[in-house]
Amino acid sequence: MLELLRIHNLALIEDMELEFVPGLNVLTGETGAGKSFILKAVNFLTGEKLGRDHVRGGADKAVAEAIFIHGREETIVRRELSASTGRSRLFINDRLSSVENIVKRRSSLFLHTSQHGQQLLLRPSYQARIVDGFVTETELFDERTELLARLKDISEQRAALQARYDELANQRDFLEFQKKEIDKVGPQPGEEDELEAKRKTLRHRREVNEAAQNALDLLDDPQSGICDAMGKLSRHLNALAKFLPEFADDAATVEDLNLQLGEIDGRLRRMPSVAPEDNPETIEARLFELSSLRRKLGKSLDQIVDLAREIDDNLSFLDSCALDLKTLRDKEEKEADKLRAVLTRLDKARATAGETLCARLKEELSYLGFSKHAEIHIQFTPTEIHPGISENRARILWIPNPGMPPQPLDAIASGGELSRFLLAVTNLISAQELPTLIFDEVDAGVGGLTLNSMADRLEHLAGRQQVILITHWPQLAARAARHFTVVKEVDDGRTYTRCQALASEGIMAELTRMAGGGNRGRRWLNNWVKPDSWERDEAAARFLPLASF
Repeated sequence: MLELLRIHNLALIEDMELEFVPGLNVLTGETGAGKSFILKAVNFLTGEKLGRDHVRGGADKAVAEAIFIHGREETIVRRELSASTGRSRLFINDRLSSVENIVKRRSSLFLHTSQHGQQLLLRPSYQARIVDGFVTETELFDERTELLARLKDISEQRAALQARYDELANQRDFLEFQKKEIDKVGPQPGEEDELEAKRKTLRHRREVNEAAQNALDLLDDPQSGICDAMGKLSRHLNALAKFLPEFADDAATVEDLNLQLGEIDGRLRRMPSVAPEDNPETIEARLFELSSLRRKLGKSLDQIVDLAREIDDNLSFLDSCALDLKTLRDKEEKEADKLRAVLTRLDKARATAGETLCARLKEELSYLGFSKHAEIHIQFTPTEIHPGISENRARILWIPNPGMPPQPLDAIASGGELSRFLLAVTNLISAQELPTLIFDEVDAGVGGLTLNSMADRLEHLAGRQQVILITHWPQLAARAARHFTVVKEVDDGRTYTRCQALASEGIMAELTRMAGGGNRGRRWLNNWVKPDSWERDEAAARFLPLASF
């Protein structure tokens, strides 16, 4: 039940608070007064979007708040709409929440039935959902959904596998050519780097041997060897020092240097000859082979190694894929058989549900003024839900007069008939959850004596669950437990939509206006008001059913 609704700075509404009661709550007012904005606030609270242009001019944000009573649970919902960004924030019981959370609860809080609902009623898909709502074996829907999901998953796996197989099968010759070229060379991971390192090492070894030999040649060359020359220089300086003592130090220096050169010569001679472990020509030939493969395939060596693995995997896949496809096909067929069995049971359950719905709808429609000869018929049409698998989808047809063939609702139903049909359906589908029912001009196209039947049905519904009704008919408004009037006023150059709950005199005045105003409206009230049911201190009045108007 919607207990309280508060709206602040939404469109023409500056500040409005409506306290609803159990039973029938009616909102009336001239066309364009702003009744629809009140319902927009309710829909906005429960997940629908509003643009920032709905924020009242000059305000920072629009705010809608409501208290819902569901069983023993009280839920407070508040949603704010920013004028600057157009974004909204939702709070459930004063805690920030996501819109998805309130959308999940929406169907248990209220059911909004409007002229849009009439158009929805004409859709075969919606009619099918109505019939499904009367299926008692509800577990069949879960089984159907689960099996269909599994079947689609297997089918998608098989289709993806088949697509990959077809693609690789078309490339098989090219893959085998690439594999042959790679196998011919047989590259190994990191091989090119290793060969480059070996080539660099060999180059260093040649340079070492060459430098050592050149040094020995300088030291020991018979013609110009440094060691032999230094020995001669040392002897000459020693002979000179015997006569000239000042050359004694020079002779000693040359002698020491000659000893050092001897040590260097010894170390060079003792240094082992470094023989290459690898053949340079072999390394160069392998590097050229790898380079040619890189140019041919247009990839780096590491990429070629990875490509070789990928080709092996793809060729192995082609060889084993036939078995995998057969396994998936067998699995798919088993799941399809299970789904067909469930759908067979579901089709029978739908047929039974259709019979129940037809009987109950006929009773409801008869009460709402349809001919007692009118018949409801459910047409079931096979609809494919998976390749090769169909289920029966329901469509509501009716026969308004004996001898006529069944026809769809949109082919024969007038606006008034659709309104009553929608009321009848709403009565049936809301009987279990008992949410608040919101009827937005469900009486469109209805007049005359039929209004009395509709008023009786709405009053009956209101005895079972809360009903909020927007109407322009006094016959319906007269049944309200609480009556609100919505007016649009201009104050100091600004337009306001205001709403107030009416008491005795206010209700009488509003009903008089709705009945035509002036003497006509008063005559209607004088003819149809039940005198002993009216008390000025009550919040609402009760009226006799109207025989005509």
